[in-house]
Amino acid sequence: QLRLVESGGGLVQAGGSLRLSCAASGGTLDPYTLGWFRQAPGKEREGVLGISARDETANCTDSVKGRFTISRDNSKNTVYLQISNLKPEDSAVYYCAAASLITVPTMCLKEWYPYWGQGTRVTVSS
Repeated sequence: QLRLVESGGGLVQAGGSLRLSCAASGGTLDPYTLGWFRQAPGKEREGVLGISARDETANCTDSVKGRFTISRDNSKNTVYLQISNLKPEDSAVYYCAAASLITVPTMCLKEWYPYWGQGTRVTVSS
């Protein structure tokens, strides 16, 4: 059973940067599409960025364009979310997720992901 564990969240001032990590155990991430999602209080979980097994990426949210970057290091069984120029509206719990056999158009849809981490909280102060 694939297990995902996020880390790297915290409290940061607006304009700052963070790198979130998601490490996998119980299996290799090589064949999986990986996604980062976030959920703010009182809101639905939304897709942020996805990356396929062939390194195709999908941007799920216009508000993060140019500020968020997803990458994967299969040798470390880890996926990353680099976040820069943080804004208060980026405050949320960030989750990573893994799925197999999904295509780029479905990368941003949480319903397609069976494996999830427990989340890491990002709080941005103004």
